[in-house]
Amino acid sequence: MKDSHDLSGLIRFAETDATWRPRLAKVVDEHLLPALEEFEIDFEDLAELLGEQLPWTLWGCAFEDFISRRYGKHGLSVVDAYLARGKGREGAAAREYMLGLRDAWASLYEVSEVIPGQSMKLRDLIAGTAPVTVTEHSATQSLNIWDRIAARVVPVGDHHVISGGLLIYPAAASELLFDGLRQVLKLKRGQDPKLVPEKLQGCAPLFSNAWLFSQLPGLLDPQMPDLTNTDGDDLLFCELRFPFTKGVQQAQIADMLDRMPELESCGAKTWDWLAATTRRKPGKSGGLVIGSFVDGGTVLGTITLKGKALLLNVNSRERAERGKAMIQAVAGKLLRPPLTAIQTAQQVMRDQQSQGDGRQSDGEDLPPELAREVLAEFLDNHYHAILDQPVPVLGDKTPRQAVRSAAGRKKVVDWLKHLENGSARQPGTPMANYDFSWMWDALGLMSERQ
Repeated sequence: MKDSHDLSGLIRFAETDATWRPRLAKVVDEHLLPALEEFEIDFEDLAELLGEQLPWTLWGCAFEDFISRRYGKHGLSVVDAYLARGKGREGAAAREYMLGLRDAWASLYEVSEVIPGQSMKLRDLIAGTAPVTVTEHSATQSLNIWDRIAARVVPVGDHHVISGGLLIYPAAASELLFDGLRQVLKLKRGQDPKLVPEKLQGCAPLFSNAWLFSQLPGLLDPQMPDLTNTDGDDLLFCELRFPFTKGVQQAQIADMLDRMPELESCGAKTWDWLAATTRRKPGKSGGLVIGSFVDGGTVLGTITLKGKALLLNVNSRERAERGKAMIQAVAGKLLRPPLTAIQTAQQVMRDQQSQGDGRQSDGEDLPPELAREVLAEFLDNHYHAILDQPVPVLGDKTPRQAVRSAAGRKKVVDWLKHLENGSARQPGTPMANYDFSWMWDALGLMSERQ
């Protein structure tokens, strides 16, 4: 007996019938050809770039779009023709699924709740219809809260399911899709595009195209993103080693460091060099900003006393020069001129990877339960504090300040979703189970989380 969601008979009919075969080919071209031509690749090349499964998922998205299209003066779909001719032996459940898929629309959904192996709640970000809970087994094993997916929701009996043509949508693909819809609808940047389901049924190729155009450039020409620190300087890891002058003791240098207002002791023989004020220059377009923060502000570098030397570690050439001048101004003849070692971000990552492959546990790891408790306590303290600290993505407003305006409220919702989704994407770690609901409640946003 065939599975109730098995479309193999319908696919075989569409690929062999003289009337429907060219129609199917045209729809598949609409979904795949723009990207294949733009990047000068063939469909067969997608398997090498995306893996064996994803190209056929994309083909499935095209086929489901084909199912929903109507042709001729009577507006018949391939499903109508297939069932009318009695080409298959499908039971009532399979027929109901085909008819439901025929009338479903592709849209971008946000996952607002997941019960692995059972179900998930989806919110349509474009049609704006009421959230719907779908019964799903396999996809819910890998999806996390606030993930976005392009899919079709199909009513079957007294419940809903999702179609097989499901694409997990990263942020870049979402923005590319929204930009395309804004252009079509003549909306301003930042406005959320809204389309009724009937209009969405004609937009299905946009979902495949936005996904492909966001993914293929990085796969065909993978590049290291531009990395900067919070000052906007290119990331470069510098260690300056200041040898003690003959006869100088660690206690003398420690006393000097304790008296420097720019420094804050953070452990035995270790000091953080803190920015007097947060200086944030724009990073390079598309780059990543790397920084360290403590309650006192941005950490510009770390100073450590080791043997007969003072070590200054910073993450840019500019900070190395500033730190060198700062230390020499107060050290006088206590320290000799520094020796400098420099590593790029790529070199550091290669070193860490080669070490990590063969690294052995030192036997001092915390038990998992205790690790979860320690991390939960740390995160609670961190996130309670951050509610009253300026956040760059919120326009350097605190979350409590930002929620006071409609525009700020939307930014805070997106920020919370980003935090929660990033945490959920770390399976097997204590982060994956952290409960962010209290933050939504504390900011009066619980209704936005439903």
